[in-house]
Amino acid sequence: MVGLYPPEGGEVLLNGERVEADGWDAYRQLFSVLFSDFHLFGRLLEAPRDGLDEEGNRLLAKLHLQHKVRVENGAFTTQALSQGQRKRLALVVAYLEGRPFLVFDEWAADQDPLFKEVFYCEVLLELKRMGKAVLVITHDDRYFHLADRLVRLESGKLLATEQLDGEQPTSVEMEAIEPP
Repeated sequence: MVGLYPPEGGEVLLNGERVEADGWDAYRQLFSVLFSDFHLFGRLLEAPRDGLDEEGNRLLAKLHLQHKVRVENGAFTTQALSQGQRKRLALVVAYLEGRPFLVFDEWAADQDPLFKEVFYCEVLLELKRMGKAVLVITHDDRYFHLADRLVRLESGKLLATEQLDGEQPTSVEMEAIEPP
């Protein structure tokens, strides 16, 4: 979906236009992806911008990290944090990138129960209000009810799709990928 691998069949459409071979890099730049196994860079963005430190520090406070780390000159003052806290830093980076699509792969797995609640009930709601498209991959069924749409997969096969927000589902074509 995020363009890391070329499709083996079918096509990918963006705003009704087919993504061609020379357009994959631009397509991939639309996504911020936080994998369960991630790498965190010390600098926030390639090009600094006005207000970056202030916005980053506001987000650190929102994510309950303001007493452990700050953003100064477009970089984190430390990365010597727990795995869950480092994932929160990666979330700050994703916010600041401002891309329209965010994908979280088991992001909350390393979070304490209090911050899981903040992530699912506050952060995701704020991203939705910002007009972001968000895909959360999780096994944490305590928060499934918060989704607009729930897609259940098992062994690479689509089992069920539920529309939870009351809207009519849009047309989505999916092909199950058989596991090796």
